[in-house]
Parts: sequence; structure tokens; C-alpha cells
Amino acid sequence: MNSGIKLGINGLGRIGKLLLRHQCAGGNFSEIVVNTGRDVGRGLSDIAAYIERDSTYGRLGYYLHGHRGGRAIEELDEQAGTMRINGVPVRILRESRNPKDIKWRRNNVRLVVDTTGAFNDPTADMDAPRGACRGHLMAGADKVILSAPFKVKAKGIDVPADAVTLVAGINDEDYRPGGHNIISAASCTTTCLAYMIKPLMDAIGAARFLSASMVTVHAATGSQQVLDRLPGAGAKDRRKNRSILNNIILTTTGAARALGQVIPEMRTIGFMAESVRVPVTTGSLIILVLNLQDSLDAPVKRELINSVYRDFAAQSPYLEYTEEQNVSSDIIGMPAVAAIIEASETHTRTGVIRVHPEPAKKAGREVRGMEVPVTQAVIYGWYDNELGSYTNMLAERVDSVADSMRSK
Repeated sequence: MNSGIKLGINGLGRIGKLLLRHQCAGGNFSEIVVNTGRDVGRGLSDIAAYIERDSTYGRLGYYLHGHRGGRAIEELDEQAGTMRINGVPVRILRESRNPKDIKWRRNNVRLVVDTTGAFNDPTADMDAPRGACRGHLMAGADKVILSAPFKVKAKGIDVPADAVTLVAGINDEDYRPGGHNIISAASCTTTCLAYMIKPLMDAIGAARFLSASMVTVHAATGSQQVLDRLPGAGAKDRRKNRSILNNIILTTTGAARALGQVIPEMRTIGFMAESVRVPVTTGSLIILVLNLQDSLDAPVKRELINSVYRDFAAQSPYLEYTEEQNVSSDIIGMPAVAAIIEASETHTRTGVIRVHPEPAKKAGREVRGMEVPVTQAVIYGWYDNELGSYTNMLAERVDSVADSMRSK
């Protein structure tokens, strides 16, 4: 359905390019205006070639029309900066990188998706010299969606009231169309993690979660290097400058912090999140470890956990339950699936933790020793961190926000 609303996309990296493909396939907007912020190659034809070809997901014609392919990009006009993709008018802006200077108002763009990953602080001023997500509002947009979690740089400052983090199917009810102008669609890892945590929390109760930890075995991203290079001045982590082609690289993730914005109960639970980058182009895995206060009479077992996911997947389009033996390439491109639970690898073990009173005595309190039954569960969840798990769900968020704007 052509909404009459124009969509703006800031950035044409991995997520920006895949979002453009998705929205041109859906035809939900009267025009898509893409800002690259700079000249590219020899002109518009090189931008079109970049959009048309993709090393991970193949040619645009196959993406749109299946194995028969077909014409995808037509009517290139270098002077006007326009083309048609699957019949959808697309305009390319190549002048301004700072959001406040992008010509959204001149092009009647009310809804913008920022896919650059560079403007994630919702507290930054609109006219910040190096740019800010609020700059899009200054430039004429009514709503801004970020393809990354919020990152407030100043300590002690909360996310402002007009900003919200949303994961489709988890906390949609938190969105207030009249009050929220800046929306974070979280991240691929946070989205997958939310769908691994929420079904179990609903089934057994947040009070039984003692602690949680996760490691994401994550595909390479554009921030990593093809070959080793010198780190920049002041860089704290030299590993980020090592070649992703032939290394497993330890890094960090903000998934634990972002998850608390989506599932508030997680803020009271001890949670650690780590990330390991591996040399594949997409297809990532979360290994989730939960420690649950349990009962020796009826402990949480593997069968119970898998049944929770199986039942949840039966009523949610965003969770996939599988008992097959998958590898990472098997889940690439799965449509709008936040997490694929690898049920054959779910493991649990229940034991008794003996709490000794000695530390309490030293604090001046008399406490008797206790025995607490605790179950440790290990759960595996796949996700296509580019198109399948993330961009497809981001596109659904874009469509839902556009719908709320139409209804005004």
C-alpha cells in the first residue's frame, strides 16, 4: 500500500542498503529519499550498482523477483539524483552529513531512519557541531528511528521522555505516537536476546531469575578491519584494528544495557553480556546462561524450557523453534525472525547452593546456613544480524510508525 508518506534513510551502509531493498519490495512509501552525505564513486550509476549487488544476499533482481530475476533499477537521472527501484521513486542526496543540514523539509520527508550508527545520543542538542539525531527534527522530520541502541554520553542523565526503545512484539505498548519523536529499534543482539528472555520470564516469573549472562558469537561488521592496521590516536582496544578475515576477536556489546529499556525487570537482575567477533559475513549466535532459583520437588528442566519456546513460537511470528541441527548459514535471510531457538542444545542442571553464614557474622549479623536449589540453564539462539533478524523487523517498525502518522 502506497501511504503517500515519504521515507528518509540516512546512511547507505549494511542496514541502510538492506532497508532500502526491503521498502522498495514492499512499496509502502510514495518516495524514498536516501542521504549518503557525500559523493560516491563516479556518480549515480555507481550508487545503483552498489544497491543492485550484495556479496551476502545476492543481486537485487533475485531478492525482488526470485530465481527468475528481472529488472530492478531503472530511470537513472544523474542531474536530478533520482532512480526507480522496483517502480518506487528513489532520490539520492549527497551534500550533507550533519543531520541538521539534510534537506528533509525541502523533500517533504516526515519520517527518517538513521542507519549510520553515529548519532545515538537522544540527549544531544539539535545543532551539536558534530551532529545529533535531533538534528533530523530540526531539518524537518517529525519522527526519527535509529537502527542502534541509545547511548547517552553524559553520566547521570536518563533517556528523555520523548525517546523510547522498542522491540516488535515485546514492548509495542510503550510507544506513544503523540509523545515519542525519537525511537530506537535497539540492535540485532538486543532483539534476539529479548525473545530468548521474555518467554521464560513470562512463564516462570522474573523473581526466580538470580542472574544471567550471555555471549554473542557475532559476525563481522563494518567497524572491523580487513587487514591489520595501526590504531587511531588514543584508541584503547588494539584488537579492533586486527584483521577479521583470520581472527576470533573479543569485543563488547551494549545488549545488557539496552535490554533493560525493553524489559524493565532485567534492571534488577545481575546480567553480563560479552561479544566475540568471528569471520563470517552474517549469521550470529547468542549463548544464554540463566541461574534460576528453583524447587527440588519440581525443578526447571530442559523439556519445560523447550516447551515454553515451542508454545511462544506457535503464537509469535518473531520466534522460531527448531529441533534441527543448524549451522549459521542456515538462518541467513529468514524473514522477520528475531531468534531461532536451537532446542536440541538446551541444557539444564539443578543443584543445591550452600550459603555459609561466615560473611554475615563478620558484618555483625547472625545468620544460619541455608541450602538453595538453583538451576542453571544454557540456551542457544541464532539470528541473522543483518537482513533476516534485524532489518526486516526494523522495516516493520518503520511501517507501524508511518501508520500512526497517517492516522493523525
